[in-house]
Amino acid sequence: MANNCLVLGEQLPSYGTGCEGVNIIHFHQLGPDIRKALQGKRWLLLNAAELPQATAALAFSELEDVLVGVDHRNAPVVEGLWSRAVHLLVVDTDVDPQAIQRASGITRVLASDEAIEALLW
Repeated sequence: MANNCLVLGEQLPSYGTGCEGVNIIHFHQLGPDIRKALQGKRWLLLNAAELPQATAALAFSELEDVLVGVDHRNAPVVEGLWSRAVHLLVVDTDVDPQAIQRASGITRVLASDEAIEALLW
């Protein structure tokens, strides 16, 4: 690696942030044992259409210390209990992210065209 970092373990699907790989799992990859699938992951990523089916995944993500990112582009943001579990919300560039962040309490709301994976920490 160009930054001379030693990276251990499987790296895919991972996204580099400095010297660590960010292990992610997408909602559609969880399978029947949601909690087990989340173990060892840094991020759970989902989109707005998946939110109604994600209640158990959001609850288990908190128990497993997994951060949650939601790609909410191309869908209006409708406030709900789901926002309490979200750490990163990506919205369309014509939406005011600061207003959503103030109203929802989500850690980081970004209006961006970048892939959600590029915005993780």
